[in-house]
Amino acid sequence: MSKMLDDKQAAEQIGCTFHALRKWRLLGKGPRYHKVGRLVRYAETDLAAYLDANRVQPAAQVEAAR
Repeated sequence: MSKMLDDKQAAEQIGCTFHALRKWRLLGKGPRYHKVGRLVRYAETDLAAYLDANRVQPAAQVEAAR
């Protein structure tokens, strides 16, 4: 099982604010999370997957690779 992080730890892990994570949850966006009663926890593997899914490759790098 992946290590579980609270809001503050997860925000630090992905480089955003604690408030941004809360807002994304309300909007149905952001990384996957788990609810345990009233607690919200993020799996490290889900945070890594979220970052990978949102990776952007600049067009200049795509052109240079051709």
